[in-house]
Amino acid sequence: MKTLREYIQEAEEKKVAIGHFNVANLEMLWGVFNVAREVNVPVIIGVSEGERDFVGLRQAVALIQSLYEEFNHPVFLNADHSYSFERVKEAIDAGFDMAIFDGAKLSFEENIKITKQCVEYAREKGGKTLIEGELGYIGEGSNLKEKLPEGAELKTKPEEAEKFANETGVDLFAPSVGNIHGIVKGGNPYIDAELVKEIRKSAGVPLVLHGGSGITDVDFTKAIEAGISIIHISTELRLAYQKALKFSLQEAPEELAPYKILKPAMLAVQKAVENRLKLFNRVG
Repeated sequence: MKTLREYIQEAEEKKVAIGHFNVANLEMLWGVFNVAREVNVPVIIGVSEGERDFVGLRQAVALIQSLYEEFNHPVFLNADHSYSFERVKEAIDAGFDMAIFDGAKLSFEENIKITKQCVEYAREKGGKTLIEGELGYIGEGSNLKEKLPEGAELKTKPEEAEKFANETGVDLFAPSVGNIHGIVKGGNPYIDAELVKEIRKSAGVPLVLHGGSGITDVDFTKAIEAGISIIHISTELRLAYQKALKFSLQEAPEELAPYKILKPAMLAVQKAVENRLKLFNRVG
């Protein structure tokens, strides 16, 4: 099977994007993976620091490995939003396919320093784990937001993206191009596709779009055309899961079997993922 790096390169050539979906439990994982197999496209499973603390670092690796071995389908694991070298290091040591060091809150120089440290360690360990860096304001929290957070208008500058990528040696780069984590109730900002195009050219590495929940289909399509190769979705899945679980508990308050209570939540995640994977891969 091809490597993640090869799938990313293939996505760029085809002008499609690989879907990246965050999960926090087994039913969410099945909800994502079932659709990826059905649509027959590669998929990336993301676990943030909180999610991998809940699931278990090595347990997450074992789950993804078991899916690959049983179904022979391209599924990869990302240590999403790691805020220290130590958290990236543990993901590399555990065998993750990707890890992102999120130094967006740090100074430009400190962000470069620690990101470069992560890259060098990954290379020392054989280079299996792709390292992603982030620059610019994307906000925090896969949740519903009443309004745009302060700083949302601060976008990544192409010249800074170039310097960052050159000095760190990252495999992937996450810019701020109008994307914000979470879903803003009044509507998420528009994606600046022209800026995406400029940053892809200046950074010289594949781009990752964080904060995909709440973005319009039109903006997704334009972003992919402009140079986005991976798109992160989390809040949409959490929202679908929560709504379906609430309804399940209300509909059958006497039910005690967790697998019966949780199945509607898994199916709701599945539906949300299906819509996104088909859009990102131009299916149908």
